[in-house]
Amino acid sequence: MNQLTRVGNGTKVALVLGSGGARGYAHIGVIEALEARGFEIISIAGCSMGALIGGIYAAGKLPDYREWVCNLDYLDVLRLVDVTWSPMGAIRANKVMNKLESLVGDVLIEDLPIPVTTIATDLVRQREVWFQNGPLLRAIRASIAIPGVITPVSMGDQVLVDGGLLNPLPIMPIVAAHQADLVIAINVTAHSPQPVTLEELLPPAHEDNDSRTVQERERDANLGGWMNDVREATKRLWDGLGSGGDDDGEKDEKETSEARGKREWSRLGMILESFDITQAALAKYKIAGYPPDVLIEIPKTVCSTHEFHRARDLIRLGRHLADEALDRRMPSIASDATE
Repeated sequence: MNQLTRVGNGTKVALVLGSGGARGYAHIGVIEALEARGFEIISIAGCSMGALIGGIYAAGKLPDYREWVCNLDYLDVLRLVDVTWSPMGAIRANKVMNKLESLVGDVLIEDLPIPVTTIATDLVRQREVWFQNGPLLRAIRASIAIPGVITPVSMGDQVLVDGGLLNPLPIMPIVAAHQADLVIAINVTAHSPQPVTLEELLPPAHEDNDSRTVQERERDANLGGWMNDVREATKRLWDGLGSGGDDDGEKDEKETSEARGKREWSRLGMILESFDITQAALAKYKIAGYPPDVLIEIPKTVCSTHEFHRARDLIRLGRHLADEALDRRMPSIASDATE
């Protein structure tokens, strides 16, 4: 990796965007922090949610995507879940991909103004697959296919799933292919000595570049109670699946039904949490083998993989932690938000 050869505007950055589900929204905040300093992103490697954010950014559609996800509430996210009975996964992800198609269209990776590499895993050959050409949306879809949760992508004799299975923080494609002044990696499955919440890490709103309108702040403030009600109703509905609906049934039958529902939910949670743990361990090895110039770490305890209704706060967190990391590395280069 090169020494920093420029200061301020014109600094060339190679960006590594890690996998981690909803925590990947923090990548948006990091990109905003880099742009605020006038840095030029010249190449991107991304895995899973990092592939999605990186591809959308390179296609020039990140502002539109940001606006969409920041207005998703818990119920909106549930509506995007298209369940399938396929033994290969529980969710097809067609609704999400249709939305992405409406944003970027049928674009090829090689036609993007910024070189992009997305990472998937081939289950047949048990190896990484790097997408550096071909349809962008197909590459993103393969990279986000969490095994057992989102159905895989078949290409010839390849069965492609989430790249995080082997390489959740793909630093090597950046190091091997592109020259930059800085390699900046964002690990959104970072271990923390103690569990830390999103609220504990977020700065007070007045210290952050909070772009919400007054109406949006009022809406978000009033949304909390309603969202809790929705979550409780959804949980009760899930817990009740499979019950006979007989109010006069035996208590032990009701408890068995509730326990069955909870076990169904816990299976998904166990898959996602197990995958998170594996990715966190692999990311540490990638960082040790190819240390980036700037490492921005989002603790994996800040939210669950599936909490895609928390985009606004996760973007704020990404920008805040990026500002802190960049201030430590280059204190003389200020953000336009702090000058």
